Amino acid sequence: MSHSGLSLRGFGAGYHKRQIIQDLNIAELPRGKVTILLGPNGSGKSTLLRAMAGLNKAEGELRLDDVDLLSQSFAKRAEQVVYLPQSLPAGVHLHVLESIIVAQRASGGLHSAAKQAEVMTLLRQLGIEHLALHFLDQLSGGQKQLVGLAQSLIRQPSLLLLDEPLSALDLNYQFHVMDLVKRETQQRNIVTVVVVHDINIALRHGDHVLILKQGKLLANGKPDEVITPQSLAQVYGVRGRVEPCSQGMKQVIIDGLTDAAH
Repeated sequence: MSHSGLSLRGFGAGYHKRQIIQDLNIAELPRGKVTILLGPNGSGKSTLLRAMAGLNKAEGELRLDDVDLLSQSFAKRAEQVVYLPQSLPAGVHLHVLESIIVAQRASGGLHSAAKQAEVMTLLRQLGIEHLALHFLDQLSGGQKQLVGLAQSLIRQPSLLLLDEPLSALDLNYQFHVMDLVKRETQQRNIVTVVVVHDINIALRHGDHVLILKQGKLLANGKPDEVITPQSLAQVYGVRGRVEPCSQGMKQVIIDGLTDAAH
């Protein structure tokens, strides 16, 4: 039976001799859907993304459709998997446009006028077309994150891994970026996994949510099914409510800490 999407079986990951992710089993993260990865600091979110990208030691099975990515070389996996870290490498003295063209070439094919038009369209969608001829090392943290997202999307991945892509963005751009990521995920029919800290972003923009704590999967499902007062208490040690706003969108309201968290 053919499988479509991403699945993990007996998946473990860590650094050197320290195991952080333990025996993770996820039946399917479907194509065309945005999965939000939640959890407290130190729960293993970044470790999991890096391991899926081939940057950390991993064991078990990591299947994209019917292919076990762990059996592939790093170069082969990089043809399908794109990982965007929390911050781009420092000291890169390239124009924004050049950096995205380099990323585009890395995914194969010769540069052409049509391909450059595709780059400019993407910059326009992200609201950074005016930065095309600016140097990367002159940009703010938020602008660099947007360029990193453009570099990731232009490579046409099958699996897109975004580690806190909103951390340096203001509210306007946070909404804008999540809107774009969701649209591109649907249109390109890719598997997208995004680490965020804002639980309300998960409720509003996520199709699916995974919650990690201490390297183990505590919840897996639709946002409004797994983000509950019980899971907020168990994972974050807070007393919270999940209530609809005046327009019917569910949101998290935190009332305080649980007794165990004091």
